[in-house]
Amino acid sequence: MKIVAWIIIGCVILIFLGLIFYLIIGAILFHLSLGRKELKKRVKKNNLKNNLEKYQIDLCWWDKIEFKKVEIKSVDNLKLVGHFLDQKSKVTILLVHGYSANYKEMQPYAKFFFQKGYNLLCVENRAHGDSEGDCVGMGYFDRLDIKGWINFLNENNKSKIILFGLSMGASAVCGASEDLPNNVVAVISDSAFDNVEKQIKYILKKFGILKNLLFKILKSYTKRRYEFNLSDGNFVKCVKKSKIPILYFHGKADRYVLPECSMNLYEATPENLRELCLVDDAEHAMSYVVLGNMYERKINRFLNKYKILED
Repeated sequence: MKIVAWIIIGCVILIFLGLIFYLIIGAILFHLSLGRKELKKRVKKNNLKNNLEKYQIDLCWWDKIEFKKVEIKSVDNLKLVGHFLDQKSKVTILLVHGYSANYKEMQPYAKFFFQKGYNLLCVENRAHGDSEGDCVGMGYFDRLDIKGWINFLNENNKSKIILFGLSMGASAVCGASEDLPNNVVAVISDSAFDNVEKQIKYILKKFGILKNLLFKILKSYTKRRYEFNLSDGNFVKCVKKSKIPILYFHGKADRYVLPECSMNLYEATPENLRELCLVDDAEHAMSYVVLGNMYERKINRFLNKYKILED
């Protein structure tokens, strides 16, 4: 009987230690990958100044333009923050930034559309900046937040709406493309990933044979704590249902989000509603920097081709 008792006690201890291991590893993985992203921490860790120069971002530009800070509530009751500029245009560009970024880092794109005279709504994604949330949406929850911002615009500023997203923001606008009001007329996606699970596994590949185990722990932890199933984020399924044209940009030298992601999204988009621009020598989210004025001309031709801005 003593041997049986010790076996039971040993099993209980092993189960307990396994649970502790799961919770600790899950919490660490979540914090590193999906936990709230703070700009101050990123400044210290990633030498933000060099990144701003690399991407040709001028943060001082925002001080010259009078944006109005606006707020909405998400479907799960989080406060989401945006910055709106009304130029009395019939067109509004809704700009969505990427993973771990800040809305101000969308400055080159905001400036381009500003100079065209369009209204601008630059949003701060959940778990970023002044928006609430502890779990990064990875485009999956953000696609619903975008629809909330579209409702906000339609209640306060009747106009045609074009969605523009960069990196994770590009995945979000692709995810939002499946079911939109008639006044949302186009999507521009730059450096999108096509699938949340696939992208996270790609990032975890540096852990070798542990990759799948770590993903399973992260997936289980995230689903239990935040009701976020990482396997649900399939944006290919969304763009298949798009009724508006989508322009895809992606750098051929992108090793953070592989070019095949945008290619998969492009192939899934209805044939009469898609354009793809793969950019030689462009790293992640660097297509605008590499192409320069050609990037702008491609957007202009896209808008003209589909007669998006005609009344």
